[in-house]
Amino acid sequence: MTQIQVSFDEDTLREVLLGDKGAEVLLEKVMNEILQAEMTEHLGAEPGEHTDDRRGYRNGSYERELTTRIGSLKLEVPRDREGTFQTKLFERYQRSEKALVTTLMQMVLQGVSTRRVKKITTELCGREFSRQTVSNLTERLDEQVRAWAHRPLEKEYPFLLADAMQLKIRHRDAVRSATALIVVGISEDGQREILGLKIALRETGESWEELFEELKDRSLRRVELATSDAHEGLESALREAFPGCIWNRCQAHFQRNVLDKTPADLHDQMKDLLDQSLKADSQEKAVERLEEASNELREKAPEAIQVLQEGLLDATAVLALPEKYRKRLRTTNMVERLIQEIRRREKVIRIFPNRESAWRLVGALLAEKHEEWSTGRRYWTMEEFYQWREKQASNDTEALQSEPSNRTLQPA
Repeated sequence: MTQIQVSFDEDTLREVLLGDKGAEVLLEKVMNEILQAEMTEHLGAEPGEHTDDRRGYRNGSYERELTTRIGSLKLEVPRDREGTFQTKLFERYQRSEKALVTTLMQMVLQGVSTRRVKKITTELCGREFSRQTVSNLTERLDEQVRAWAHRPLEKEYPFLLADAMQLKIRHRDAVRSATALIVVGISEDGQREILGLKIALRETGESWEELFEELKDRSLRRVELATSDAHEGLESALREAFPGCIWNRCQAHFQRNVLDKTPADLHDQMKDLLDQSLKADSQEKAVERLEEASNELREKAPEAIQVLQEGLLDATAVLALPEKYRKRLRTTNMVERLIQEIRRREKVIRIFPNRESAWRLVGALLAEKHEEWSTGRRYWTMEEFYQWREKQASNDTEALQSEPSNRTLQPA
């Protein structure tokens, strides 16, 4: 992928620091650089560069205004002589912008907004909106998000990570808690992808089961390992949906669970014990380290030691994989960072007018992130994993073939 370098001349820096449009100037500069980088990637050559792989030539640019939450940006969109260049920047950026604006407009029209929300909507778009305008925008946006959410999964996804975030929505004339269930996968070619989303009123085993069944209907297959917290319904749903897969209990959640049961004055000692156990090279060594180091804490923090002992094997299940893949799969931090990004974008709303608007905004943000991940740099190479899986299958075959010879014949 083309590397983007953004530089600012003295006049631009002065405008950023001293002018009225600091953030707009920065974003405008960055997005124009992205447009030029997209054109370079499309043509296979920088401006004026002579290469054997060049696929065309630039032909000036045209001005395009893009309305964002921080103001209107004037962008210079490059053209090529054949007219084949099409940027994905506006489509990606405006999809999430439309989702946010549409939700704000719904809040205004349904009478559940504040003056501040109406002010934001007007500032974003320069005018107020009729119900028909809201309906038209919503319909078009729903089509885009639905197409992403229902796309067929044509690859294998050996690794899954699942987590949930809490939202507030209006439901049956009251503000209620709702949950966005999110599933991320690592594909056979080592790319991160966001596979599924479900907005449920509660995080239950049934809601997770429904989401996993939807993913299987879209051809999700060959899941080798899934990482999640120890929510009983989620764990059960994963084991039911993907029999034989390794379930790894998120180590970050596990450590918090143990420390919650540990007296405050013993936290440092318990953290050392957790580090020794969780950073072992194998489950056998993890258990050994726990037994060797836990005696001193057993009497002072018996509940914490019990939680640690009962959950250690699940929290170290990832050690079955080649070492290369363990660090990033031992926790759900990847999904939690994704949730933090969504939080920053949806916090202006605070309370969604209905469940559909929550699905629309979160779905649009996830679709945007999915495109960035799936078309960006590969997360890791998968050769070692497939070698490991082939070896495991070979070992299983040998074990099955050796079973008859190990049986003792009984006399008739």
